[in-house]
Amino acid sequence: MNSSSTIPLKPAGPSFAAMRHPQFRWFFGTYVLAMMADNIEHVISYWMMFQQFHSPALGGFAVLSHWLPYLFFSVPVGALADRVDPRRLIQLGMVLFTSVSLGWGYFFVTGTLQMWEAMLLLVVHGCAGVFWQTSSQLLLHEVVPKHDLQSGVRLNATARYLGTLVGPAVGGAMLLGLGPAHGIFLNACYYFPLILWLFWAPRPRNGEDAGGRPAIRGLADVASTIRTVVGMPAVFAMTLLAGGASFFVGNSYQAQMPNFAHDLGHAHPGAAYSMLLAADAAGALTAGFLLESVNRLKTTPITAMIFAGGWCLALASFALTYSYPIALACLFTAGFFELSFSSMAQTVVQMNAPAAIRGRVLGLFNMAALGCRAFAGITVGIFGALLGVHASLSIAALLMFGFVVFLFYRQRSRKVSD
Repeated sequence: MNSSSTIPLKPAGPSFAAMRHPQFRWFFGTYVLAMMADNIEHVISYWMMFQQFHSPALGGFAVLSHWLPYLFFSVPVGALADRVDPRRLIQLGMVLFTSVSLGWGYFFVTGTLQMWEAMLLLVVHGCAGVFWQTSSQLLLHEVVPKHDLQSGVRLNATARYLGTLVGPAVGGAMLLGLGPAHGIFLNACYYFPLILWLFWAPRPRNGEDAGGRPAIRGLADVASTIRTVVGMPAVFAMTLLAGGASFFVGNSYQAQMPNFAHDLGHAHPGAAYSMLLAADAAGALTAGFLLESVNRLKTTPITAMIFAGGWCLALASFALTYSYPIALACLFTAGFFELSFSSMAQTVVQMNAPAAIRGRVLGLFNMAALGCRAFAGITVGIFGALLGVHASLSIAALLMFGFVVFLFYRQRSRKVSD
């Protein structure tokens, strides 16, 4: 395939087309469970760390340890997934997740948790996610036929938000009902359905011709993959879009949500905090199900950029309003736009990545989309301490909007010249 060519991504197939395939239904269900468990662990472990250490620095380390592994290791792991069975890499990630949950449980029961042990568990947890995400995107090509891949990618993104929405609620209930130790031990069990299903999941074809694939060169793969992607305009544009969204905003505003809830003057700040988070997630879920139901939009870089621009404006409006109902509406809209543009960007990348280096290309995309979230803690978090979270989020969102406008006109001019 010519590196500069782009596969046209038209609306394809009936609504929820990927769900018509039994293997994808297993993929979807086990992914939701694992994502839910990931977020349950955050709820319980972060609460216990706060209770024991009362350390803002440890909280900051928790964010960095979660995202920096994606920045450093996504491409090397993607290169590994190009040559070995990605099912085994996913299972490795799940075993690491399970071990971390069991480790937390041991320390909670014995009451012996020290800060360095907490930091080690946080790092292992972050590394587990790297083995999981890129490899799952590769496996998606085996459980969904190519003509239904758009539906599969969009529903996979919906599954991520569903797990993110359900996880904190279930984690809070487990923390209150079972206690931290029993809750975290139960959480370890949620990873097992995915581990077991992968023994029967379709065998990927990438390992069959591994001898004809590029050798794994560690960090050198990053530079070579970037050079390849630069020659693929649509993939490069979507990687830049995902990286910009991650760098300028990411999900850092969610960590500042208690401040927004307080400033909005709601009578019950705790309830306001939960509802603001829920509005963002509910918007994303609505987008996933609505786009699947209607299935009329073309998946193009231009469409993704338009949705990304809407996301920026919705977040800027949220940051600047002091009306609680308007804030809820803005966050719902932001969640809707975020899932729309991120799932479209991922679809463009997955459909256009050359098969021989698909893992590397998806790894680079994840490095941009997830790894750069570590820097959003600076743009929204640290600047928020200096300027206030309202000003920092609105400035970050508007800077991202300017970047989207740049990418939009760059893509339009390229199409005109072509």
